[in-house]
Amino acid sequence: MRPDLFEAPDYYNLDDLLTEEHKLIRDAARAWVKRDVSPIIEEAAQNATFPKSIIPGLAEIGAFGPYIPEEYGGAGLDQISYGLIMQEIERGDSGVRSTASVQSSLVMYPIWKYGTEEQRKKYLPKLASGEWMGSFGLTEPDHGSNPGGMVTNFKDMGDHYLLNGAKLWISNSPFCDVAVVWAKNEEGRIHGLIVERDMEGFSTPETHNKWSLRASATGELIFQDVKVPKENLLPNKSGLGAPLGCLDSARFGIAWGAIGAAMDCYDTALRYAKERIQFGKPIAAFQLQQKKLAEMITEITKAQLLAFRLGQLKNEGRATSAQISMAKRNNVDMAIKIAREARQILGGMGITGEYSIMRHMMNLESVITYEGTHDIHLLITGLDITGENAFK
Repeated sequence: MRPDLFEAPDYYNLDDLLTEEHKLIRDAARAWVKRDVSPIIEEAAQNATFPKSIIPGLAEIGAFGPYIPEEYGGAGLDQISYGLIMQEIERGDSGVRSTASVQSSLVMYPIWKYGTEEQRKKYLPKLASGEWMGSFGLTEPDHGSNPGGMVTNFKDMGDHYLLNGAKLWISNSPFCDVAVVWAKNEEGRIHGLIVERDMEGFSTPETHNKWSLRASATGELIFQDVKVPKENLLPNKSGLGAPLGCLDSARFGIAWGAIGAAMDCYDTALRYAKERIQFGKPIAAFQLQQKKLAEMITEITKAQLLAFRLGQLKNEGRATSAQISMAKRNNVDMAIKIAREARQILGGMGITGEYSIMRHMMNLESVITYEGTHDIHLLITGLDITGENAFK
């Protein structure tokens, strides 16, 4: 692995829009990624293993529930701070950001928003510190873009619930201590349940042979007559809107995170183009390479502005689900295109683990699909602007 020489592009002086606290938080996350992630991430990806040694560091930089109130172990930060942390972590690796996103937006968020005070006090401090790791069970083998069709269900057995079903493509599942699982009750209403690792009948087989997110642990959640205590039901919101609210928070983090991956590819390609000599001059002096680099920085800048404005709206409680979908779709699409162009600038070297570009490119193939596919987010925008539902 080459030394991490990353310098973040800021073509429109966006730093001027950030508070001093924002910059301190971002810079701390950036320094941590350089020190603790960059030196190990290529080997972790090559070996298809999640580096659990970084979990305490993620907690230390506030990556687990940064916007969760301090009374529950969170950092009590705003949404732009959350976005900046996700940007820096994904600059290191999308899989590592996935681990943090799931912990924050898909596990801690629903417990905080939909849970009881007892649930908040029991689970959130341990999740914020990384002592416990969580996963989020929504997607099923036969229900991805249509989560409302889920078959995972629970029955009221008097003094407990009996949970049966299976979830697929679950980040963190192989090592999770708790899982927030979405299932239908006997009336077909969707509810969230907190399932703990030691509950009998609960298993989490790992998914192998991935070409993407190789440094992230992915697996299944399988429930065979799992007895869930009634106090583990999240009581304050039910229906499909409950898990979708969590996904809004996660998609917001992805919109920022994808910028980090794009910035890393751009920075790598720019530095390489300045140093690589062909036909007696740096390849950065050739028109077609300048075209690629100029288009990259333009698209990154547009994405930065989109994410920053979305962060302002999120802080004000005015960001809509459709606006979040637009940012997720645009910014991931931007990042994956930049990764492909950056790979071309590096030529054959672009496919090696000596540089981060090919790893980012493979990771982004997952990011463009999860938390709502590229096409589904397009239709969410279409529904919002036309009022016509193309899903039915």
